[in-house]
Amino acid sequence: MSSKQSILNALKSVAVAPQAMPPINVSPRLDDVIGQFETNLGTVAGTLHREGGLTALQAKVDELVKEGKQVISQVEGVTGNRNAPDTAHELRDIDFAVIPGDVAVAENGAIWVNNQHLGHRVTPFICENLFLVVSADKVVANMHQAIKQIGLDSGEFGVFIAGPSKTADIEQALVVGAHGACSLNVYLV
Repeated sequence: MSSKQSILNALKSVAVAPQAMPPINVSPRLDDVIGQFETNLGTVAGTLHREGGLTALQAKVDELVKEGKQVISQVEGVTGNRNAPDTAHELRDIDFAVIPGDVAVAENGAIWVNNQHLGHRVTPFICENLFLVVSADKVVANMHQAIKQIGLDSGEFGVFIAGPSKTADIEQALVVGAHGACSLNVYLV
């Protein structure tokens, strides 16, 4: 027997039998999940737009297009001035991206996005500014509830986005937008 095999056999002999994860049932304690989501989104430097929905967002996009900004939209009902590109490299000059969020979490201001709605998975990270569209009935109180509503098939990509890109150095200077979107605006529909 090789030394490798003897080591593996020794590890097997002391291995603990697999145990099922215990169920975690955390009941929400929020009366106003939208209000809590707005507060925590503000804490992570994002902005919530409660009123106007897609109409208000389209008006904002139209204003940005008139200013000469490059806007791509992956949300049905909102039209930008750029189509989804064939390659991710063509996103390098996108000023604003409009993408749908699947679930928003009140306890931390995070929004789940899935590659099924992104076009390219780099879209929320390469654009200068990000607009996320979330259905008001998809705002949940905590991460336990959010996890129950999401899933990924093999090869899919998903991520929780909590505010725009942020980094800080040892001098305690916070920089927003250093390595991703400089702003995050969330529109409730």
